[in-house]
Parts: sequence; structure tokens; C-alpha cells
Amino acid sequence: MPASLTASGHPPSRPPRRRLAIAVAAAALLPALTAAPAHALLRAPHDGKEKQPGPPAKMSSIGGKRLSRPGTQVQLGPGAPKLPKKLSGRSWVVADAESGDILAAHNAHWRLPPASTLKMLFADTVLPELPKNQKHKVLLSDLEGMGEGSSQVGVKENYTYSVHDLWLGVFLRSGNDAVHVLSAMNGGKEKTVQDMQAHAQELNALDTHVVTPDGYDEKGQVSSAYDLTLFARSGLQKSDFREYCSTATASFPGGMKKDKKTKKKRESFAIQNTNRLLTGDFGLEPYEGIAGVKNGYTSHAGSTFTGVAQRGDRVLLVTVMNPSDGEHNEVYKETARLFDWGFEAAGKVEPIGKLVPPQGAAKQVAGAKGEARRDRTRASVASSQERESRGMWMALGVTGAALVALAGAVLLVHRRWPLPELVRRRPRG
Repeated sequence: MPASLTASGHPPSRPPRRRLAIAVAAAALLPALTAAPAHALLRAPHDGKEKQPGPPAKMSSIGGKRLSRPGTQVQLGPGAPKLPKKLSGRSWVVADAESGDILAAHNAHWRLPPASTLKMLFADTVLPELPKNQKHKVLLSDLEGMGEGSSQVGVKENYTYSVHDLWLGVFLRSGNDAVHVLSAMNGGKEKTVQDMQAHAQELNALDTHVVTPDGYDEKGQVSSAYDLTLFARSGLQKSDFREYCSTATASFPGGMKKDKKTKKKRESFAIQNTNRLLTGDFGLEPYEGIAGVKNGYTSHAGSTFTGVAQRGDRVLLVTVMNPSDGEHNEVYKETARLFDWGFEAAGKVEPIGKLVPPQGAAKQVAGAKGEARRDRTRASVASSQERESRGMWMALGVTGAALVALAGAVLLVHRRWPLPELVRRRPRG
């Protein structure tokens, strides 16, 4: 059976039940390996009973020696809560997004198939290269080479799309068709893969080997919970990345249709983010304070997810890879439990590692300061008008930009909007 990605980015054996689209008032914020690739050995069980290979005895020590050890790593202090029970993810990380402290981890550097969470690296790499208002007429060659069963947003040959449209397709619907078109605009698949690999190296994400830009299962394509968390943290430095990953619903360009006056008009259709902690699902409520980032699923990778959320002044990143529990939405349930634990445990545990800054972190200072100035300018404009942006409302208003030093280094995070009291506007039926 070939590896496949479903259109929703979720396991085909457990199709999620649809519910009314929820518009979330999300904020966009902040923002030497020894293990052999596990891709050839790993199969994602759907019943939780299939025996799986264990992690390597020793993994990368980037970020701290304890992260090289297999199993769960945590150092509880006085009053710290115990870790949640029923955590079946093969690898996971809970980190403070601002300080870079890793509060707890499980096989953090285990190199596993990443599925569509690799699209975070794709976006972090390619977003700066293509102006969002640039338009492109799709060629048949742009869509060639997609894997069988790939998730798609509905990009069509001979139709024109803006870069902005295509990024919505990437983030909301995990569209491999949108990824392939953007890769073509970036100089082609081979160049894009090389760019992504170089950027992973720059971020010190040395567990990652890129074969495809979309995360589709290919031999040797691996990443780790640690690296995926680095990709999210880096991507969240970019305002467009923050906007796209926190958008719940949007309109996507469709085909042409003649109206009564025989004039052709471009139709559009609604798309909803497949991140269930952002939009909710049957039996699963949106997570309080969630603001992205990216989910994925393939038959080899199982379910994967990286999320970012804020409560009060605390901002956490959580990555979970391939839970063995076959429950519907299990990757989101385990992520939510780890978020709950992290918010309660912060300040009561000793960090067991760090999210390291990029190799070229110094270069990001000037860029971050420049974007902060642009954020303040946009904030002064947006505060005087009602803002509704592609399915995302700013319920709390723009408060301007603040810069917070990360990991004792020069990497900076933008905090444009407060997140803890998100107001959700549900469509009236």
C-alpha cells in the first residue's frame, strides 16, 4: 500500500466529522548526529497494537546532553505537577517559546518521518522569497511529481493564483499542489529542497534530511520533534507566517462561471484549517490561546503536530510525533495535555535542554527590529479601523510590537497581539 496523505491531512481510516466552520480570533505572536534514519523501519499503527521499533540508544546532544538520551526527560521541582498519563507519542517536546527552555521531552532527537509538519520549514524558507501579491498562471509542469493520494487545496492548471492564495492553501489545507506551484516559482523542486536543507542547517536543525518540499513520504526524509519546534519558532518570527498559521477559515479561488449576463466570473470556495486545536472538531474544542502552527499525517509518519499557545505572559511550543494510541484526534489530545502540563509546570521545573539559536542569529536582529517598526506602523493604522482578515478577527486589537530576547542569544520574537483571552465569533445559523 503506497504511502499517502489525505486531503484533510488526517488518517484516511478515521475521517474527521465536519462541523460548522469556526472563525477564531487568533493572534500571531512571537514569535553531530549518531542516529540512523528510521523511515525504512517505521510504520504507523492504526490500532495501537502493532509493535514499533524503539528509539536509538544515543541521539544528538544539540540543545543539551539529556536530549541525547532515549525516553522521557524531565526534572520536577517543588510543587511541579507530574507529566500527563497516556502519552503515546513516539517523540515530543514541550518548550518555552521565548526563553527557549525545554521543560520536558521524550526522544526529542529521534529522527522520524515528519509528514506535513515539514511544510513549516518550507514556509520559513520560501516565504521571504516571493512577494505575497505576486501572481502566477499555473502550468501542468508545476503540478507534476505529487505523490499518490497527496492532500490538495484545489489548484488548477491554466488558472492564475496569487502567492497569498497559495500560502493559504499550504497552511489551511496542507495542499501539496500549492507547495509544488510555490516551489516552481522558487526555481523548481530541486532548488527548493536544497534551500530547505541549507536553512535547516542554518537553524541547527541537524536531525532533518529533506527529500520533498511537501513532507510526502520518501525514503530518507526525516526530522525530529526538536527540529520541528525550531522550525516553528523560526517561522513565527515572520508576520506572514504568523498570519497564515493562525487563520481558521478563508476563501480560495475556484473556477470560472458565467452569470446571467454571460459574463465570466471567478468563483471561490471556503477552506478551513485542518489544525483541530485551532478550529475544533467533533468532541474536541479549540484550545484556549492556540495560534497555530501545523499538523500532518502520512502512513509512515502517523499523525504529527506542532502547536503554539499563550496563557498570561507564558508562550509555549509543543510538538508531538506519531502517537501509537489509535484514538481519533489523539495527536491533538496529547498536545493539549502537554500544553496544560507546561503552563502549570512552568517555573516549577528545571529545564532539561534548550532550543538553540540559528547559526546566523546576529543577522536576524536587524531584520527583527525592522519588522517591529513595520508592525508598529501597521498597528497604528489597524487600530483605527475594523479589521477582518481572511477568516480571522482580531478581537483584542493590535497592541504594537515588543521584542523579547530568546535563549540568552540575539534571536528575537515578536508579540504583536495578546493571546490569552481569545474571543471566538461563531457564524449564526
